[in-house]
Amino acid sequence: MAKVFITELVLRDGHQSLIATRMRTDDMLPICAKLDSVGFWSLEAWGGATFDTCVRFLKEDPWERLRKLRKALPNTRIQMLLRGQNLLGYRHYSDDVVRAFVQKSADNGVDVFRIFDAMNDLRNLRVSVEATKTAGKHAEGTISYTTSPVHDIPHFVALAKELESMGCDSIAIKDMAGLLTPYTTGELVKSIKSATSIPIHMHSHATSGLSSMSFLKAIENGATILDTCNSSFSDGASHSSTESIVAALQGTDYDTGLDLIAIQEIGAYFSEVRKKYWQFESEFTGSDTRVLVNQVPGGMISNLSNQLKEQGALNRMDEVLAEIPRVREDLGFPPLVTPTSQIVGTQAVLNVLTGERYKSITTEVKHYLLGRYGKAPGVVNSQVRIMAVGNQEVITCRPADLLEDELDKLRGEIEGLAKTDEDTLTYAMFPDIGRTFLQERAAGSLKPEVILPKEAKESTGPRYAPNEFHITLHGETYHIKLTGSGHHGEEQRPFYVSVDGVTEEVVIETISEIEVAGGSGTGARTKAADSPTAPGKRPRPTHAGHVKTAMPGTIVDVLVKAGQQVKAGDPVLVIEAMKMENEVQAPASGTIIAVYVKKGDSVTPDEALIEIQPD
Repeated sequence: MAKVFITELVLRDGHQSLIATRMRTDDMLPICAKLDSVGFWSLEAWGGATFDTCVRFLKEDPWERLRKLRKALPNTRIQMLLRGQNLLGYRHYSDDVVRAFVQKSADNGVDVFRIFDAMNDLRNLRVSVEATKTAGKHAEGTISYTTSPVHDIPHFVALAKELESMGCDSIAIKDMAGLLTPYTTGELVKSIKSATSIPIHMHSHATSGLSSMSFLKAIENGATILDTCNSSFSDGASHSSTESIVAALQGTDYDTGLDLIAIQEIGAYFSEVRKKYWQFESEFTGSDTRVLVNQVPGGMISNLSNQLKEQGALNRMDEVLAEIPRVREDLGFPPLVTPTSQIVGTQAVLNVLTGERYKSITTEVKHYLLGRYGKAPGVVNSQVRIMAVGNQEVITCRPADLLEDELDKLRGEIEGLAKTDEDTLTYAMFPDIGRTFLQERAAGSLKPEVILPKEAKESTGPRYAPNEFHITLHGETYHIKLTGSGHHGEEQRPFYVSVDGVTEEVVIETISEIEVAGGSGTGARTKAADSPTAPGKRPRPTHAGHVKTAMPGTIVDVLVKAGQQVKAGDPVLVIEAMKMENEVQAPASGTIIAVYVKKGDSVTPDEALIEIQPD
């Protein structure tokens, strides 16, 4: 029997780390028979960001994905990543929702639940672990590894012992940023092994280039399960190559017993699949030792990159990466893993882009500082706490203890659209996009985001328009390069363009005449276009009463209406950016004279969203 077992990550963490979790179910199913025949300890195929991406971008039912994978993988454990009391969302859920989600996940095909909490507050794991055991499945308690003045080996050993006493079947050391060095790994595993009696499962991203060496020290000191990813989606922000680890251990006391040639055949398949998703490729695909300082995990770096691109500020990435450790210290050194990685990362972006630290503070940072995610590992910066939440009381209990059962309430909110308990849970995870998904499914109008054809990457056909030029919009200049186009002569013709290096699809429609209500000709058209109330047109912020956002996002809530009196600092909008909500405050005291946005609108920093007549 093999002494070291392998969990294969290609169906979840591999493509989450390198192509923004965009692999579709239809590209997974054809290779499942071969994956199922290899003999992996488990296949990680669900959880993490897959649920969000299925609903938000791919327009797939994540539960249906799980059922299809279960049917296609009859002989292999399916493993998922579960965020404890956060499940797969970005807030804490009531205990009845947690229990229902775990049970339905088990019913639909999950065998191994890797359960973690971003704060390593194990109170937030207990209900998930209990629910997993009740469902008769494998509960893998997880330690989120990080480094800081308050994180040392005795601290992690104490966590491991508590996880075992909680009833966990195995312990995962989750090194989400690739911070473990070989000899520290050896010492850590040896210490946990001597203090516990359940299997140790190693998970370490390859970002810093150290994961393979750390794995060797881990198994020499007692770890028996390793997370690896097929070479087609390995290394960089992903994980050590499955083929390389299997080859390295062949013929040793740690031989995995896996067929290298069979795994290579799987790699050939996924190498072709990956080409289809070229537009989602992360720019951070190689080793990056900066992670040893900034601790940004693999799944977070591409998110930061995309957000800064949208802002036209990708050149400020180094400033953001330098700011992240400072924000993390201010917040008491939380490990950087979902959702704390987004909480810290988004605040760091705001600090850099606004030019003033904590001038704008996200709702999630405020909740964190009030203890609503759990206990901070270290001491929180008192000045930052006061800036964010004043003298509000910080809770000390388990955050979910303050939540009443909510499953029946959720069922009522989505009644008529939710056909199953699984649908209700989809809505629970992401109320806005979940409702939209269920509405579109009912209407038969689900439409996944566009996957640009391969020819759009490098087009060689005849040109019918300038292929490289600059445009200026709202005072900002953008570099445009045409990389491909659809068939000439069509009434609606797609063009594939690169905007400041970001590939996009635009559709050009030939229109012979535009009729403007209330008049005709250039004068009427100009008047309509310049009106702040025209669809898609908002005024530029030009005075102190104009409310704007610091980064592109989506309006979650409008808190004021025309005629209302506000004071400087009052919240007037809630915006979602980088999956985090951010309250936007009134810049001046006065009267609201215009609201230019509504819930669901996409907004950018060069637009006035609300206008205040200052006192």
